[in-house]
Amino acid sequence: MSESQSVILGCAGKQLTPEEALFYGGVRPWGFILFARNIGEPAQITDLVAALRDSVGRPDAPVFIDQEGGRVQRLRPPIAPNYPAGSAIGALYRQDRQAGLRAAWLLARLHAFDLLRFGINVDCLPVLDVPIEGASDVIGARAFGKDPESVTALGRAAAEGLMAGGVLPVMKHIPGHGRAFSDTHFELPTVDTPIAELRAHDFAPFKALKDLPMAMTAHVVYSAVDADHPATTSAKVVDEIIRGEIGFDGLLVSDDTSMKALSGDFPSKAEAILAAGCDIVLHCNGVMEEMTGIVSKVKPLAGKSLERANRALSAVAARDAEQEQAVRAEFATYFEAVA
Repeated sequence: MSESQSVILGCAGKQLTPEEALFYGGVRPWGFILFARNIGEPAQITDLVAALRDSVGRPDAPVFIDQEGGRVQRLRPPIAPNYPAGSAIGALYRQDRQAGLRAAWLLARLHAFDLLRFGINVDCLPVLDVPIEGASDVIGARAFGKDPESVTALGRAAAEGLMAGGVLPVMKHIPGHGRAFSDTHFELPTVDTPIAELRAHDFAPFKALKDLPMAMTAHVVYSAVDADHPATTSAKVVDEIIRGEIGFDGLLVSDDTSMKALSGDFPSKAEAILAAGCDIVLHCNGVMEEMTGIVSKVKPLAGKSLERANRALSAVAARDAEQEQAVRAEFATYFEAVA
């Protein structure tokens, strides 16, 4: 049995407080996640990442971040350049397939350079959601395109770029967030699309990339599968769709439990997520009272979940020999303004 608990936690600021360090040491979360509030000077980021790992006594504890490009990018100038959103890569792909694939790989490879210098070793990318017309802008320009084929191809290139640079990818939001007509940060969307259409459009990129080490769930109700629970807390969606139909057997992480789409108090959210078959509960905002509720219901990583967690951590064996300046220079040939 693992000492680590089935949870990933955030922290409140740019340094760990003594209370946080003590709390994490007692709880022993499997990993941590950083947001813009945690990002200051380069030395501070490195120190914070090291302090998080020190708090649980595990130098291999994964540290996650959302570094996509566009509006979802936690490291910003002068720490890292402002990069284009997934939709810009998709637009290039539609003009020139090979150029789009190369740019997707290069961008992800640059993210790996940017993140790993601070010890951040997991990026919540690629976004494999396929938006439809009129859907909420919560995905919007973050998506590579509005067709499963381009999302699949560019998602694969992005995942490979991250892994080549020694950073683990997390595909999101399984089994597909592209039809949500509301923002899950604020409310719970319901998708009433028939299963055959979901299969052909929404599930397809995840099925094609089912070999990736980690995936993050969608806080979305798919009424054709389970009208009562969002995917994150639906045993039916996890078992029949994510594990069954899509065939994903990697580490399944919930989307953020502090988002308003999930109902109930924090202990009941954590309990429902694990009961549904997710391996890891994610809580991002670093609010101590909420984290205390979450950890009251998480369990030590064991059995299949522990196997998946260990397999995920070993999915990147070694970095390639790419030189950062050469990768930046090549990426600049595709996107002058942001490189």
